[in-house]
Amino acid sequence: MSITTKQFQKFTDLNLVWDFLVDIYEYKKDNGVAAPFFEHAIKASWTDSSYSHLNRFWFDGDKVVAFVFYEAPVTNIYFSVRPGYEFLADELVDYAITTMPDFENDQQFILFGGQDYLKEAAAKRSYKQVYEFESLIFDFENELNYELPSGYHFVEPEDFDAVKLSRLCWYGFGHGEKGEFKDYDRYDDSLDWTPAKSHKDIVADFMAPSPHATQEYDIVIADENGEYACFSGMWWIPENNLAYMEPLCTAPEHRRKGLAAAALTKHYRRMKALGATHMTGGEDPFYAKIGFGKGSHWTFWKK
Repeated sequence: MSITTKQFQKFTDLNLVWDFLVDIYEYKKDNGVAAPFFEHAIKASWTDSSYSHLNRFWFDGDKVVAFVFYEAPVTNIYFSVRPGYEFLADELVDYAITTMPDFENDQQFILFGGQDYLKEAAAKRSYKQVYEFESLIFDFENELNYELPSGYHFVEPEDFDAVKLSRLCWYGFGHGEKGEFKDYDRYDDSLDWTPAKSHKDIVADFMAPSPHATQEYDIVIADENGEYACFSGMWWIPENNLAYMEPLCTAPEHRRKGLAAAALTKHYRRMKALGATHMTGGEDPFYAKIGFGKGSHWTFWKK
């Protein structure tokens, strides 16, 4: 066996990462993130991709067997390993320690429930678990059944407005404190950072989606005035029977009305008909409240 390595190249290796993560994904094995996690992050406006050349592949011949990468912040390090190559754990962890971003000792490893071999390698190097949470999943053996509240309607995908979606995400994800969302072309591009630059990036995310994004399955809910109130993205990965929900947000003034539950119900009905067996959620108690159950166990390790 001859193991080789290669550094990640942002503009040429997205398919390589995607195919690898799809290939090794196994529902309930909890051996790392699903394919959309990396692609969504590397393309998103909130991720600093200037260190992405530090992400590294391990190969056995022409087959990818491991990938070490960061997300946001850049000091959060992830490991994806093909079953049968757990013996690489020490090498992967040593690479992360010596080469991946670590500013002011902020580096931490995000290790999953099925990655005990990586936890052991980290523990040998004086890393300790400092935090954990469960990212819940909805198993389609169960039923999700929440109807859309009166006064709201679903927007057809062909009618999605990128600027209105961007405005919703701006406030829905709590960015209002950075400034009001306005037409992005009214701002000064010469400045290092303005709300406008961030607005432009968000609009660009919708106008130029990631290569494997399936925006035709996204859901937008609007109120009776046509204002966007709730957005739920959907990545459909048929090879994994996976409905990967990302992201989900509701405008502050429309919260606690059942919109998110209605959006996830529509996802459930649509994606189950396509062959999905499960849908991702998150750690928020909201997911457990509407019927999501055991999912992916995230643990955070620091030295």
